[in-house]
Amino acid sequence: MPYVNTKDILDKANKGYYAVPALNINNLEFLQAIIEAGVEENSPVIIETSEGAIKYAGDGDVQRGASLFVSMVRAFADNTDIPVSLHVDHGKSFKILMAAIKAGYSSIMIDASEYPFEKNIEETKKMVEIAHSVGVSVEAELGRLVGIEDNVMVQSHEAALVDPNEAKQFVEETGVDFLAPAIGTSHGAFKFKGEAKLDFNRLKKVKELTGLPLVLHGASSVPEEVKKLAEKYGADFRGAKGVPSDILTESVKYGINKVNTDTDLRMAFIASLREYLANNPGEFDPRKYFKTPKELVKNIIRERLRLLGCSNKA
Repeated sequence: MPYVNTKDILDKANKGYYAVPALNINNLEFLQAIIEAGVEENSPVIIETSEGAIKYAGDGDVQRGASLFVSMVRAFADNTDIPVSLHVDHGKSFKILMAAIKAGYSSIMIDASEYPFEKNIEETKKMVEIAHSVGVSVEAELGRLVGIEDNVMVQSHEAALVDPNEAKQFVEETGVDFLAPAIGTSHGAFKFKGEAKLDFNRLKKVKELTGLPLVLHGASSVPEEVKKLAEKYGADFRGAKGVPSDILTESVKYGINKVNTDTDLRMAFIASLREYLANNPGEFDPRKYFKTPKELVKNIIRERLRLLGCSNKA
């Protein structure tokens, strides 16, 4: 199936009352795991790159990095039977967003959530006009999530939940295609001091007032078995805690259609890699020692696809 616009995937999910995970990649093995999982589950997949990943892929040249990711993803998408799209996660740099648009990304996220409401509207609307002129869809964020993810760092005193009435105004004035409302999640592996609790009433109201596909950031679940495996082989993930599966399925019920997933994949990869290297100290072929971690990442993705209801929705 051809490489598609992320809006096409999410509009279908919105109508069908399910969600699609947006899965971050940093290297070839993550991309292979995502495509293989999508094919095996007959599911659409949304592939994400952070600004940091684009810089990394291009060795500092963001146009080269963005073009490399588009070429890689298109090469896989053009040889599968599932819808595949490519999205920029938490775009704050105009230069990087323009590089992604020029390279041919399916969609971008403009994250101007650190600005006052009116400034957020202004910056988002500007990027929507540019992206829409070349058929690229746009995500934006309202409210602020606490935590750390790549180039995003928000302290707890700076976090704020979305105002549903502001969400309605924001969507009407900017023309965004999907919206990430802050409802109580946080970025990274160390999310909650107590039990996870999201504001579903707030989410339900945002959905009623906007009707758009909605996005859940900070949605990694930090599987206990992955955490234990990593720690068995020397990792220190004390205090790591994610969003429980039942809360993720509940969020879909109230209108979430895109669930960002990064931390779980990184933790699974490093846990399995630590195990393999510990048990195979003489191995130096990356094609061999990356194979097992890739399989664990794929299995984590398959579980997420089934959980969110997008298996057999390709």
